[in-house]
Amino acid sequence: MSQIGYYHFEAGQVAGADCFISRTGYTGEDGFELYFRPRGAQAVWNAVAGEGRGQPVGLGARDSLRLEMGYPLYGSDIDDTTNPYEAGLGWIVKLNKGAPFAGKRVLEQIKGSGGANRRLVGYVVGEKGAIPRHGYDVYLANHKIDVVRSGGFSPSLKQAIGTTYVPTHSAEPGTKIEIDCRGKRVEAEIVKMPFYKDGSVKYNKK
Repeated sequence: MSQIGYYHFEAGQVAGADCFISRTGYTGEDGFELYFRPRGAQAVWNAVAGEGRGQPVGLGARDSLRLEMGYPLYGSDIDDTTNPYEAGLGWIVKLNKGAPFAGKRVLEQIKGSGGANRRLVGYVVGEKGAIPRHGYDVYLANHKIDVVRSGGFSPSLKQAIGTTYVPTHSAEPGTKIEIDCRGKRVEAEIVKMPFYKDGSVKYNKK
């Protein structure tokens, strides 16, 4: 496995099951994903997690880890109403090389006009016990601007964090927003992502 480069994959076998072994763990850590046919599930599971070899964790752990890294999730942070420039993913869109693709003309127009009118930003909540969740309304200067895209409690930071879209001119770290958290407005502050990386808090106001 050490011979597989980051964001690369190889074909191989795990516990007798033919697999694609991909070094693309979606948690910000150096991890692997295994792709195989359903009939190999029990053998692979026992080989990886059986008899004390590993500790299984649920999807919630994946979600909190990827949020701390500021990794977007389709259906929450990005969907068919957003574009890569709004979401900070312009770096993965190549308009001047490769084959044509659906949406290229629209993305060229967006980039040519300056990129985006809104930005996906991270925020932290200072109030203890207030944990904005996906879908909660977000306000800027008492005007609703969006909803919480991803939100939850960060085990590493010991506070609530999340993402939302704000107008580009209000996306600077340090900007204050409010979130309707079960009928109560709580204050949050926009910060630079990632929130947490390599074992330490990374976000700041600069």
